[in-house]
Amino acid sequence: MPTLKDIRVRIKGVKSTQQVTKAMKMVAAAKLRRAQDRAIMARPYAAKLKEMLASLSAKVDTSLNPLLSNRPEVKKVLVVLITADRGLCGAFNTNIIKLAQKVVTEDYAAQHKNGGVSLICAGTRGFDFFRKRGFSIVKGYPAVFQNLDFSVAKEIAETASAMYLKGEVDRVVVVYNEFKSVLAPVLKAEDLLPITAETAGKESSSDYIYEPSPSVIIDELVPKHLNTQVWRMMLESNAAEQAARMTAMDSATENAKELLRTLNISYNRARQAAITKELSEIVAGADALKN
Repeated sequence: MPTLKDIRVRIKGVKSTQQVTKAMKMVAAAKLRRAQDRAIMARPYAAKLKEMLASLSAKVDTSLNPLLSNRPEVKKVLVVLITADRGLCGAFNTNIIKLAQKVVTEDYAAQHKNGGVSLICAGTRGFDFFRKRGFSIVKGYPAVFQNLDFSVAKEIAETASAMYLKGEVDRVVVVYNEFKSVLAPVLKAEDLLPITAETAGKESSSDYIYEPSPSVIIDELVPKHLNTQVWRMMLESNAAEQAARMTAMDSATENAKELLRTLNISYNRARQAAITKELSEIVAGADALKN
């Protein structure tokens, strides 16, 4: 049975932990607001690029641009995985890594068996997980979310495009968390390359006059589309991470509060038992003196 001193030490430790989790919740809430605003602001631009690309794709021969050409046989796959740099955000990293494993070992099991699956890992957690297990990692970006910048998204998109154009991969899949609400991030595995009608979005009903020609515009638009999509996915994942961390720290703070209540009850009971025992010993000693 723990002593009064042991319980006091435990109460002190839980209070310290509660202060930390409460502070982390407040920090995550502040970061979430900024990350959410950035993700929401990026969506209209990315959506409009998709719409323009769909409209242009209907007016040109897509075989002229290799990034728009769907290859009949997929032998090699590049998976771009976006995770967090740190933990303490519930099952955020675990869930997205499980989805990435499913994509690699189930969706592209034949390619994985033949060594045809490689990864680009943005975020420390995913990079460490797959590196320790011997997966082929083309590039890793640990600690990328500590100073999130568009140049990283551009570099990832350019690397994926270069590998696709060289024939080193036949498909590029991005695995990330899409931010929907604080309590409901959505796990997603989206094809980045090749850019098909589905990934480009529905064709616009508006009929535009393009100057210069659609083929020239589409050559300029495709790299911008890829850069923007990777950037949007990174912003979405960052917002989802902060939401998961805020929720996890809020839950930890409430659990600490409940644990403190239980420990205080245990402390009072132990203290009362100690007092009762001391009184019994005093009474017993007084009775012994009388006799």
